[in-house]
Amino acid sequence: MAHVISDDCIGCGSCAGQCPVNAISEGTPYKIDASTCIDCGACADQCPVNAISAQ
Repeated sequence: MAHVISDDCIGCGSCAGQCPVNAISEGTPYKIDASTCIDCGACADQCPVNAISAQ
């Protein structure tokens, strides 16, 4: 199951730098490609506004 980024995303990009499989693409909010995400949670741990959660 992939993680998702809510509309609370501030577009800082800190999550994308933490993703080991490059599943996060730029935007506001950033987007996680569910087919690439390995559900490791590294992005959620990095998010300063807690905008990322398990789906």
